Amino acid sequence: MPSVIIVLVILVVLVFIALIKTIQVIPQASAAIVERFGRYTRTLNAGLNIVVPFIDSIRNRIDLREQVVPFPPQPVITQDNLVVNIDTVIYYQVTDARAATYEVASYIQAIEQLTVTTLRNIIGGMDLERTLTSREEINAALRGVLDEATGKWGIRVNRVELKAIEPPTSIQDSMEKQMRADRDKRAAILTAEGIRQSQILTAEGEKQSAILRAEGEAKAAALRAEGEAQAVRTVFEAIHAGDPDQKLLSYQYLQMLPKIAEGDANKLWIVPSEIGDALKGLSGAFGNLGGGAPGFNTGGTGKERPPAQRREEPPVD
Repeated sequence: MPSVIIVLVILVVLVFIALIKTIQVIPQASAAIVERFGRYTRTLNAGLNIVVPFIDSIRNRIDLREQVVPFPPQPVITQDNLVVNIDTVIYYQVTDARAATYEVASYIQAIEQLTVTTLRNIIGGMDLERTLTSREEINAALRGVLDEATGKWGIRVNRVELKAIEPPTSIQDSMEKQMRADRDKRAAILTAEGIRQSQILTAEGEKQSAILRAEGEAKAAALRAEGEAQAVRTVFEAIHAGDPDQKLLSYQYLQMLPKIAEGDANKLWIVPSEIGDALKGLSGAFGNLGGGAPGFNTGGTGKERPPAQRREEPPVD
């Protein structure tokens, strides 16, 4: 009786193990390779799958999602014989689980070695300056070669990125000095352009100011001249309307003589010839005044002078 129970327990355990091996659950975006007696039978897709226990076996489970693999820095020689270290990142995806399992022993290692050799071929045809400025070109060329080579492995290379390009330390120092010199040059050029523009604007401002000042002075002079002309015209009209005689004009002329003699610089005073006519007019005027006043004697004889004859001056036009 105990032996029967032991046999039953063993049978139950075997049945349980057989069920576990029969039912295979494959996660989403995954695949499994099934072999029967060591030979490929089929590929299990996502979901519930039934296999023959103890006959079929799962060889490999493969993730079908896009994978990212960074590769360590690789020394690469440029066309101008400079060694640069380049870090690469590969984005790939398994499209055929069977080919990825049986066509290549380790597709990750194969992709890495293919990336290194292809990168050396591409960089070997470029100088350092072009290498630093042609990342897109290098990425496209590297991706084309990798995608073509890995197609038979059931691998699709989606993107290849150069994460870092590190030239030698001495070259980095030289590049920094060159960049610093370029920045100083650009700064000096911008400063000179600013000074030049400032001087141009200052000159334009002075020019406009001089033009406006000259226009203002011209208008002021014209207004002054017009005012003086109007004043002279007004005075002339007043004099013409008043009809002054020669004696009044002579008196006004004598009143202006002190103003003519004003100033310390007037060391020489030229008496105009018209002063004689002015004095004659005044003497005649005073003579008339003396003849009319009692007790006024202009001569030594005591006789009175006859009144001066008034000359009729022609009217001033």
